[in-house]
Amino acid sequence: MQLNKFLAHAGVCSRRNAVELIKQGLVKVNGVVVKEPGHSVAEKDIVTVRGKKVTVERKLYFILNKPSGYITTTSDEKGRDTVMDLIGSSYKERLYPVGRLDRNTTGILLLTNDGQLAQQLAHPKYRVQKVYHVTLSKPFLESDRKRILAGVRLRDGKVTVDRISHALGAKKNQVRLTIHSGKYRVVRRLFEALGYDVKKLDRVQYANLNKRGLPAGVWRKLQQKEISYLKKVVGME
Repeated sequence: MQLNKFLAHAGVCSRRNAVELIKQGLVKVNGVVVKEPGHSVAEKDIVTVRGKKVTVERKLYFILNKPSGYITTTSDEKGRDTVMDLIGSSYKERLYPVGRLDRNTTGILLLTNDGQLAQQLAHPKYRVQKVYHVTLSKPFLESDRKRILAGVRLRDGKVTVDRISHALGAKKNQVRLTIHSGKYRVVRRLFEALGYDVKKLDRVQYANLNKRGLPAGVWRKLQQKEISYLKKVVGME
């Protein structure tokens, strides 16, 4: 692995900042200063930054079916329940949620300590699709479906969706929405802009991942083929 990539994988800094650390002579490999970011690092090599040994922790990837009432942070100064309370203390590695779901939104949430993958999944460049099941306060009008497909302007810019179904259910107040935008509370704000209150919001799919067989509050490790797919989506494989 290239030295700058090794430092990024170890969580020291971004790959770009690692290049600067290396060029400044702050990185040693087996006790020798190395100023070439592309220098190859083997598993047996000892890498230090400013005299402190750097190790790459194992990468962990989880999918959680988030229930309502939990906030998507690693800790909370107000003592509220967080998604990390659901994972528990089984792992010493520090996990981070990929993106955010607000407290009352349920459904798929990824957690990992792979910072590069998390950052790229959240980047709008890669247009990672999320599918939501939305329950509204009143029947959803076909005219509003067309308005959403045409794009709705919110305070932080215009939002377009990839797909939106006709209203479902006996009350015609349930909608299935596919979107790649990662703007804060974007689905709720989208419907609120058209005069609807969102009563329930459930993320049922993230990229190719769904929550079948995963009850609310339960998590599992991602399979290797699932991890590989996510990395492929964002150009890491």
